[in-house]
Amino acid sequence: MASVNINKAGKHYGGFEALKGVSVDIEDGEFVVLVGPSGCGKSTLLRMIAGLEEITSGEISIGPRVVNDLPPKERDIAMVFQNYALYPHMTVAQNMGFSLKLKGVPKTEIKAKVDRAAQILGLEKLLDRQPRQLSGGQRQRVAMGRAIVRDPQVFLFDEPLSNLDAKLRVQMRSEIKELHQRLKTTTIYVTHDQVEAMTMADKIVVMRDGIIEQMGSPLDLYDRPLNTFVAGFIGSPSMNFINGQTTAEGFKTTDGILLPTIPGATSAAIYGIRPEHLHLADDGIEIEVVVLEPTGSETQVIARLGTQQITGIFRERVNVAPGSKIKVKPDLSVVHLFDKDGKRVN
Repeated sequence: MASVNINKAGKHYGGFEALKGVSVDIEDGEFVVLVGPSGCGKSTLLRMIAGLEEITSGEISIGPRVVNDLPPKERDIAMVFQNYALYPHMTVAQNMGFSLKLKGVPKTEIKAKVDRAAQILGLEKLLDRQPRQLSGGQRQRVAMGRAIVRDPQVFLFDEPLSNLDAKLRVQMRSEIKELHQRLKTTTIYVTHDQVEAMTMADKIVVMRDGIIEQMGSPLDLYDRPLNTFVAGFIGSPSMNFINGQTTAEGFKTTDGILLPTIPGATSAAIYGIRPEHLHLADDGIEIEVVVLEPTGSETQVIARLGTQQITGIFRERVNVAPGSKIKVKPDLSVVHLFDKDGKRVN
């Protein structure tokens, strides 16, 4: 295992700057998730750590070594890709042990490492099968097994679950997290799915347009987002953003509706409240229901506050027709206020 230190790493493709001096310190044994929309630079950064992309500026260290000029095979990392990248003519056991075979590792040692990885991943009964005989989830386990047998200092995952269906993604999420808890190997994981990031990470790095917007523990980012981008990206459904202005009476929306706000709050132009922090209340603010989405355990309500759309998540059953009015009250302990540029002001 090893720490990974990224110091002002930049990447240029001609005149296009894909990464703009990114710095991240990843501790030994930490599970770090790089998250952000498509094109934000997260996969480029992962590939630079792996040695699959050259670094334009800055330094990347794995353990005590600066690896800028080292080829991938000398970095002591193992990467799990989105598309599994299994050899179709090999068995599961041969796929998992192939990198060790190339290194000239004795057959008995390869078998021992493959058997251990298969036991960890529940692949013991599949070792003689070929990839075409496996489900998507089983193929992903084989790809993970191939990484485990190498016993690397760092695991790199590049959107490994995006080809799986929703139910299998949830299952594989918990399996990868359990694997990390068991092996305690430093892990860097790339995804665009913030739910994956929230449920798996020790530390989340939120990226946009080649820069880091914020990094911290999942609950740090959920509770104290630095700007509207992070606030809107972390949490599902997304945070409500209501335009208006703080006044002496409270926060007045652009439609003139008064919302309760935090005592002593500074001037703000955007009022943020998460859907799960709105509560039904007879003395609340009136909103007009647009769409009702019951899921059984809770009800999601898309509604209008004046001319602005907001979403609420309620544990209670909400049995009203579209066009009906309900009253809601925000939990003031978790209201977020931002200035006109989207920066946090409270």
